[in-house]
Amino acid sequence: MLVSGRTDGTAVPPVPPVPPVGAAPRADVVVRAARAVVGGAVRAVSVAVRDGRVVGLEALEHPWEAAREVVLAADEVLLPGLVDTHVHVNEPGRTAWEGFASATRAAAAGGITTLLDMPLNSVPATLDPDALAAKRAAARGRCAVDVGFWGGAVPGNAGRLAALHEAGVFGVKCFLLDSGVEEFPPLDADGLRAAMTELARFDGLLLVHAEDPDQIAAHAHPGGRRFADFLASRPPVAEALAVRAVAEAAARTGARAHVVHLSSAAGVAEVRAARAAGTRLSAETCPHYLVLDADAVPDGDTRFKCCPPVRGRAERDALWDGLLDGTIGCVVSDHSPCTVELKRLREGDFGTAWGGIASVQLGLPVVWTAARERGIGLETVVGWMSSAPADLAGLDDRGRIAVGALADFAVFAPEQEWTVDARALRHRNPVTPYDGRALTGAVRSTWRRGERVDLDGEARGQLLERPPGAGRG
Repeated sequence: MLVSGRTDGTAVPPVPPVPPVGAAPRADVVVRAARAVVGGAVRAVSVAVRDGRVVGLEALEHPWEAAREVVLAADEVLLPGLVDTHVHVNEPGRTAWEGFASATRAAAAGGITTLLDMPLNSVPATLDPDALAAKRAAARGRCAVDVGFWGGAVPGNAGRLAALHEAGVFGVKCFLLDSGVEEFPPLDADGLRAAMTELARFDGLLLVHAEDPDQIAAHAHPGGRRFADFLASRPPVAEALAVRAVAEAAARTGARAHVVHLSSAAGVAEVRAARAAGTRLSAETCPHYLVLDADAVPDGDTRFKCCPPVRGRAERDALWDGLLDGTIGCVVSDHSPCTVELKRLREGDFGTAWGGIASVQLGLPVVWTAARERGIGLETVVGWMSSAPADLAGLDDRGRIAVGALADFAVFAPEQEWTVDARALRHRNPVTPYDGRALTGAVRSTWRRGERVDLDGEARGQLLERPPGAGRG
């Protein structure tokens, strides 16, 4: 049992108590946890909540005046609600793939209390304020957790990025190669520079799918069932060259850029070098790149197809190293679901199957299962999946258990063992490469603004807009 929150047996330094401000407030609810992730450490704490926010943190047995109390079980840990900044909800337009009702309930079942929706795979793509309004209309009243939106940068819409920013998107995303959907074409070098130049004017954030199109064209995939052939078609050099191009454009324009789903050692090295040079570049990775192993992917099992692809152990180790040294800031799902038919499971053809991993409900236990084997503490994993993505989006009121923050929590049993059943997951289509996988760590409940999320009840999540000045610096 990880009483200290670390697996190496060393003691966790005490977290300084929050200084009192006036008289202790009356709370709507007090949560008492013998283990909670607070201030980057695991400690015993009582958390007082009023009007949906944390109003006090004290010792476990502190005598709060409260309307009700919740006492966590001995095997449970109180976590801040997770923040997933990379989710493809696909509604409107491709709701058969996924929708706000199913995606946000799956997220809540996985301990996520806030997610940001990607601008593509829905129709229309989120390329202007009117498309954003359509996305909001589709989401309104259907979300079990809070939802914000990314916009998109495509050829010819640089002049609309400021309007998207003012309409409340948290940033914009682009591709440097074919996205897989015709509504979202890629940017070439001139388009990337134009988008970054415009974003730099108001300090907007650009998210980039970074794979070099020339390298991908040079390694064209012949199709077929062999995963090794598909893997060879998306070499690490394609990611490295694209990351370098993004870093150079960011350095020239002064724009902020963020590389999504980093997958390779070469990509990590490029991000590390850019950051060392002072470039405003950040990066994320995903559970599937940290856990899955290319050598173990069965031929024909297209549930494992994603772009960039799942790679081998050395690449995976480099990603963990990048997380531990701060080169990679956060871990997010890149939940990219589709229908069973689009995965081409019967044919098993990696050339024609849709590329994407469905995992929004599973990120925490998947990453924790691997992290504990590497001696990495729960408080570190939670930082990668809560406060770091919240900070990326400028949402400093969540992703942490702190006075003044939203009372968004996940109750997690880190020692519970269980096996994934794809049919029992709450995302729309029962397809995931984790089906049948044994995991350690289970989300027991999720709390939003001090109230437990009813996964089958009323959808109470809010639609978010970018806070003024979010992410500056």
